[in-house]
Amino acid sequence: MDLVGLWRFSAAASFIALVLFHGFCASAKDYSFMHDATSAPEISYYDYIIVGGGTAGCPLAATLSQNTTVLLLERGGSPYGNPNITNLSNFGAALSDLSPTSPSQRFISEDGVINARARVLGGGSCINAGFYTRASTDYVRNVGWDGRLVNESYQWVEQQVAFQPEVGQWQSAVRDGLVEVGVVPNNGFTYDHIYGTKVGGTIFDRDGNRHTAADLLEHANPSGLTVLLHATVHKIFFRIKGKPRPVAHGVAFRDASGAKHRAYLKKGSKNEIIISAGALGTPQLLMLSGVGPKAQLQAHNISVVLDQPMVGQLMSDNPMNAVYIPSPIPVEVSLIEVVGITQFGSYIEAASGANFAGVSRRDFGLFSPKIGQLSTVPPKQRTPEAIAKAIELMNNLDEAAFRGGFIIEKIMGPISTGHLELRTRNPSDNPSVTFNYFKEPQDLQKCVQGISVIENVIDSKPFSKFKYDDLSVPQLLNMTASSPVNLLPRHQNTSTSLEQFCKDTVMTIWHYHGGCQVGSVVDSNYKVLGVDALRVIDGSTFNNSPGTNPQATCMMLGRYMGAKILRERLASEGSK
Repeated sequence: MDLVGLWRFSAAASFIALVLFHGFCASAKDYSFMHDATSAPEISYYDYIIVGGGTAGCPLAATLSQNTTVLLLERGGSPYGNPNITNLSNFGAALSDLSPTSPSQRFISEDGVINARARVLGGGSCINAGFYTRASTDYVRNVGWDGRLVNESYQWVEQQVAFQPEVGQWQSAVRDGLVEVGVVPNNGFTYDHIYGTKVGGTIFDRDGNRHTAADLLEHANPSGLTVLLHATVHKIFFRIKGKPRPVAHGVAFRDASGAKHRAYLKKGSKNEIIISAGALGTPQLLMLSGVGPKAQLQAHNISVVLDQPMVGQLMSDNPMNAVYIPSPIPVEVSLIEVVGITQFGSYIEAASGANFAGVSRRDFGLFSPKIGQLSTVPPKQRTPEAIAKAIELMNNLDEAAFRGGFIIEKIMGPISTGHLELRTRNPSDNPSVTFNYFKEPQDLQKCVQGISVIENVIDSKPFSKFKYDDLSVPQLLNMTASSPVNLLPRHQNTSTSLEQFCKDTVMTIWHYHGGCQVGSVVDSNYKVLGVDALRVIDGSTFNNSPGTNPQATCMMLGRYMGAKILRERLASEGSK
């Protein structure tokens, strides 16, 4: 075997070992490599520095640690030991927690829609509704990913965090109703994103315990990884003098006590800083570091490293609209399990029981005003006073009002885009973000078509036992878009158009993305255009939200790019 052949064999063997690696597994609740940032040295050196321990950052760090030294910096704390994260029955509690140490940080877009961003190791997988589904094969092909490595990466994730849900009667009725009204075929249980109706995966196991991207750190090499919690990165350092273009070489971060720390890349042409701070945090950090629109940086007295006008542009959030259906009989507690993937570009999903508004925990839930999901007034009117009034009204309702569920629609894409801007130079502060919901007429039309499908499902035979006979679909729409006091059946009609219903009741399903897109801010290998030794690997690079829920693809992308980077590193070392 010649030298090239020997290297290829060695590289292939190393990669196979990487894919099959199950050693070095630390306890999920006591990782030996995980520390509070207060214990970090003032200065340290690594092959890779990853900013953000979220859905992409955790699998990326675990993968890169096999053959290199990696520092993973997470601004939040650990998800382990927090029942509001780990237990399905407590879903919504973290989203309603507005304290500075909450794993969820609330923000309100300039559109008026109340939203949330993760602040915890594991990222959005710690605070979401748990639905797990892959991107479509068309999505993978259009992005230009290697299909085989994509499948291997999804499988690596799924062995650790994905499960088949136990589908109860209410979710089954939604599934069968979707099939009856033409969202076909019935694809059964599958992780694949294909047209028709299916049961998707979940990151909640059969005991209702959440499994997150942080669990993927079990596959890390503990001698190659350092995870620092409560480490807020303020700036990326660049070498500029004597260089053809800026070269990233370190970061500055503060711990919870406010003490400053610096971490630098070791000498080596393949060593890099990788930002995985999410669709808000990543463009925000680039701008704070001097990479972004020149005028905006200068307005905040930030030295311009690179005038990059597309940083923070093309931001999108998939609008969600929901219809509430009170039930004459009890329903199971369920988050998202069934989805109808329509040909026209709307996804139909459902949630039921205490988790949508709360029987015993009314303050929490998928559609509670306590977490900002207030559809009873238009977005710009969702003031703190309106939220407080909605919560008060909800708390005074009869328990029967909470027996039922929501059927929701989320539009594919979307086509409408907005932008992100700095508010302050403090990385802990939310930037200003505008999503421009329904700015493009095609998005509004998809919403109208999606609501029409929901109307038909409600009137379908399989769903009939979960609907009051004397309650029409127009009345249900009016109940959803009016005061919570109207959640019990009553005889009334509505003349509101579906277009207006979509605009007035729009909420988020927390799938916002963009700001650092491929071709605009990063290249096809996720390297930041115009600078060296810097990549972005997270949902800020997405042109469209993949699948019906992006968390599986974010986790896959972390694993996928970690494997690709190691392959490139091995190839470089083998050629020397």
